[in-house]
Amino acid sequence: MLTAEQRAAYDRDGFLVLPDFVSVAECTRLRERALQIVDEWEPSARRSVFTTNEQTRTSNQEFLDSGFGTWCFFEEDAFGPDGELTQPKELSINKIGHAQHDTDDEFRRFSYDPRLGTIARELGVVEPLALQSMYIFKQPRIGGEVTCHQDATFLYTDPITVTGFWFAIENATLDNGCLWAAPGAHRGPLRQLFKRDDPDDPARATGAVFEALDATALPTPPADVHHPRETSFVPLEVAAGTMVVLHGLLPHWSGPNHSATSRHAYSLHAISAAADYPSWNWLQRPADMPLGAL
Repeated sequence: MLTAEQRAAYDRDGFLVLPDFVSVAECTRLRERALQIVDEWEPSARRSVFTTNEQTRTSNQEFLDSGFGTWCFFEEDAFGPDGELTQPKELSINKIGHAQHDTDDEFRRFSYDPRLGTIARELGVVEPLALQSMYIFKQPRIGGEVTCHQDATFLYTDPITVTGFWFAIENATLDNGCLWAAPGAHRGPLRQLFKRDDPDDPARATGAVFEALDATALPTPPADVHHPRETSFVPLEVAAGTMVVLHGLLPHWSGPNHSATSRHAYSLHAISAAADYPSWNWLQRPADMPLGAL
């Protein structure tokens, strides 16, 4: 699947951009299914909000349970002072997560593309398994920032094997909050872990907390995406159908969407079956729901 030059670029940069990996028609099918899931979803009395600030994120039981189900999470700015939505539900959802690749037929068809397993293996992931998925809406005007982070913080294995497959379902631009990546920064250490708050008995956990590992600062994102200065990040402006492969240690970031155009994306994370997946990871599955092989 990959040329020697592409593998070398991934090793050097920690990411790889593959334009036209999926068709626009496939993107449209996934987008329509995501909107249908939102339309059919009825929020509970406790509305789950996805906190986009990775440094202060907390989690509740719905978040933990979404590791083996499908849940919709609201944008932080979707609610007014009275606690009510300020716009329709379909324009208020931050993302759908985190197991729709195994619970929904359309997402399963999209996710278990045999090319993904081939690419994962070519990049060194032994026996790749599909672990987690997210459909991200990046809503017009209220789409929240996702602060600089490393995926291995949230999906840790020993050794580190998590690999992200990020698909642009709609065009991603500077204006609507495209991804930014720090080339070569995947060679740095893992800064922190996101662990269940009862590591001695993870099944009893009611949330998750950060544990610091290394004080090395993550790269600083640009203050102005249109005039980036003194940043090691580069923007990944890509067309719908593009797939971006992300190393688990690569610092990456996306800014808020203040534009009138959404930036839908789908992200699938894989890990190696040969690596240890600790029981304190926030995402856990019951024994009768094993991870699927890519």
